[in-house]
Amino acid sequence: MPTDQEPTFTVKVLQLLLLSTYWGMQIWVTFISSFIMDNHLNRHTYGFIQSRLVPFYLHLGSACAFFNLTIYAVYHPRDMLDDREAFQIFIFFVSVTVAAVNAQWFGQMTSEIMADMHLIEQACGLGQDIGLSSNREAYGKLCETDVKYRHLSRRLWLYRLLSSLCNLCCIGCNFYSLCYMAENLVAL
Repeated sequence: MPTDQEPTFTVKVLQLLLLSTYWGMQIWVTFISSFIMDNHLNRHTYGFIQSRLVPFYLHLGSACAFFNLTIYAVYHPRDMLDDREAFQIFIFFVSVTVAAVNAQWFGQMTSEIMADMHLIEQACGLGQDIGLSSNREAYGKLCETDVKYRHLSRRLWLYRLLSSLCNLCCIGCNFYSLCYMAENLVAL
């Protein structure tokens, strides 16, 4: 169903809304809310909120990325693409793929591991301290004495790292897409 017609005003607004919504969510969830919650909530409350918020954020981001790719591809037929348009489609495709992997695998695994760790921490009287960096000695000791907790902690670190890399990749893709759109604006 590709078309060589100019997109309507509604389609242009929809494309811009999807891209800006995803960008805004990324900046808010990644940089602002995480730091605020880390400094004001106890570990288990922070983890509980993250386990509910992040999967929703990741799936909504995947949907925004998918619809961005779809809209752009419909109005840019493959046989009529120049190099910059082809690269923009590639950027949208990377964003969709990475966001989907993050939503379906890394984000889900992180939430599951965190829930298992919270049960062990609660049994040891931990998790009510404010901030993720407080009381490190107690969590370090728990890692030394509890093999299951140590294994979960290592897996959580790995999945958080992979999820963060995916998130940063999507932020980069969306930043490029916003720059591409700004470059193609006729006027403000």
